[in-house]
Amino acid sequence: MTAAPSKPKRAQFDHVSLAFNTPKGSLQVVEDVTYDINDGDFIAVIGPSGCGKTTMMSMLAGFQKPTTGRVLFDGADVRGPGPERGVIFQEYGVFPWLTVKQNIAFGLQLKANRVPVAERDAICAHYLELMGLADFANSYPKHLSGGMRQRLAIARAYAVKPQFLLMDEPFGALDAQTRANMQTLLLQVLATEGKTVMLITHSVEEAIYLASRIVVVTARPARIREIIDVPFSYPRDESIQERPEFGELRSHIRELVMREYLAQQAQMRPVSFSE
Repeated sequence: MTAAPSKPKRAQFDHVSLAFNTPKGSLQVVEDVTYDINDGDFIAVIGPSGCGKTTMMSMLAGFQKPTTGRVLFDGADVRGPGPERGVIFQEYGVFPWLTVKQNIAFGLQLKANRVPVAERDAICAHYLELMGLADFANSYPKHLSGGMRQRLAIARAYAVKPQFLLMDEPFGALDAQTRANMQTLLLQVLATEGKTVMLITHSVEEAIYLASRIVVVTARPARIREIIDVPFSYPRDESIQERPEFGELRSHIRELVMREYLAQQAQMRPVSFSE
């Protein structure tokens, strides 16, 4: 049997470390992290709060630079943000003074992604329909629910056709039902659009449901604890969460994350004079 061709690498963390200078000295946030993200991967990064997950994503986005090591995108060092990498944050990141349609069109009017008006209108119409926002095209974000604002944030990021999506807890502020609906919608949109994704999450269930691989990181400084291949093919639906394999994987990852959470709590515990 002929082996399937390997996917090209899109992003690489090559022995990456990052430290911040603080009034109390150097604070090591990421330490000697190495892994690749291949074309078409959906990578979920999970670990305790404050461990350095978002810092890792920020380096790939180009917002921060590593102290040592290299972060590469398509084989070149990341030197700053770029239109090929779309970023979606937890706090929606939409402009309250623009309508829904104007928010989606915003990036298409900037120099890096500018398109003719007719094409811009067609792209907006496509994502308004895809995200179920067509009836709210002329509404302002304050009139939308949390889930709708997050759909708008995703639509705006998609409209400029980034090759790679960087998502930092995009559904963390949503209620459980809306979050579940948004996860399923994301999978449906990815099946249509075909992106490579890096997702930062605290939810083990979300990581397993969405991702093709899960990177479990340690308590700060962030190091790789384990990289797990998720054994479920796409397309997926919520029924996979009832499968025994899902429960077994959830228990394994929860145990890993809890160990790191306890280690992080121990780091933060004040030392008494009796110790």
